Amino acid sequence: MISQRPQFDTAVPDWNAPVPDACGIVLAEANTDALTNPREDPETMARRRYQNGSVKLVVQKTGAVWVGRWREDVIAPEGRPRRICRKQVLGTKKQFATEKLALRELAKRLAPINSLSYRALRTATFAQFADYWEKNVLPRHRRSTQASFRSHLKKWLLPYFGPYAMKDVGTRVLQMFIDKAEREGLSWKSRQNVIKTLVSMWETARACDYVQPDNNPFRGLVLGDRGLVNVFSLSIEEIRRIVTAAPEPYRTFYWIIAETGIRCGEGCGLPISNIDIDNRVLYIRQKVWRGKIEPVKSKKGNRSFDISPQLAEHLRQFLESWRPNASGLLFATGKGTPWDPDTVRQRKFHPLLKKLKIQQCGFHAFRHGNATVLDKLHTPMALRQERLGHEDPKTTMGYTHVVTEDGRRIAEELGKLLAPSELRPAVMQSAGTA
Repeated sequence: MISQRPQFDTAVPDWNAPVPDACGIVLAEANTDALTNPREDPETMARRRYQNGSVKLVVQKTGAVWVGRWREDVIAPEGRPRRICRKQVLGTKKQFATEKLALRELAKRLAPINSLSYRALRTATFAQFADYWEKNVLPRHRRSTQASFRSHLKKWLLPYFGPYAMKDVGTRVLQMFIDKAEREGLSWKSRQNVIKTLVSMWETARACDYVQPDNNPFRGLVLGDRGLVNVFSLSIEEIRRIVTAAPEPYRTFYWIIAETGIRCGEGCGLPISNIDIDNRVLYIRQKVWRGKIEPVKSKKGNRSFDISPQLAEHLRQFLESWRPNASGLLFATGKGTPWDPDTVRQRKFHPLLKKLKIQQCGFHAFRHGNATVLDKLHTPMALRQERLGHEDPKTTMGYTHVVTEDGRRIAEELGKLLAPSELRPAVMQSAGTA
């Protein structure tokens, strides 16, 4: 018995149909002529044999161009498979003088479709996929990550890639975007961050069949010249002057982030339960971002710090006048809410720098200053990585074990260098008697 099977349309393509002017990009209007009998499961759809496609020389106002046509399996927005006819401008008559040369160019473009690893893709523009990703995937990230990703989408990615079909976003298109962003003044670091957002989106696109599994447009991408990097770092003397001149509780806050090198958000989110004064250890487990407490940046961010005898003694005295708050934080507002790092920087830190005639900077300058001091003290690389919370696996000494004695030694040296001048002698004496 021969069962009836749905037949695909075998009509000759209409070569007089309008052809898009753009070269190399399959526009939405060029993909509307469906040929298909949809089935419920894309995986059970019979795979077409190897195809060569066809080419036709079409005369336009701008000159003669070669148009290629072929059939391709796709997954429609409603999730049903379709077999559609594609058409695309391959190039001009000057680029490909003969039909054979045009067919050779078409064969290059059909190679992924003829590959045994080819899978039917979902038909969507970058804007359509971005909408899906923003609603279903982005909310799973941390709030701080969501904010930066949304900013990159709105300002850079959607305006440029929005009309592109997902399958057409390749290395060449990405490189054109990078060049445009650089011309418009986007810094090297910002370009890197925007591409990281796109990489995160691409992982989802690959998993959800919007692009082929082996499609990696970021391979070979060049971000351009980074140029001179001028990162301001507070010197030992400047840190000492800041800590000495600051009133409480900001003196304690500046001292902690200067000696430990933690991020300002981690300092604002430090609870007193994570301070072990007797053993002179701080534990970092959370941070504050826009007034809310959330987990630290990475797994490596969960870390502990040996602190100096000077800072431990100062914290012991500071806690005697500490006012309890609902979150149990070391630093909180009068209403018991966490400090906002931006507010502290603008209202307290910057005026103090102006008063001391020190170059205006952010709290990250304490972190760079701490890293500089660690280098000056010949701190083992593994200990530097541990204290700064870096997760880069390429770090040379990333797998070296941290020696506790080194941590205590470095903490004591940091205390001697960074403690306020009037506090160091008294604290050293009390630590020695203890």
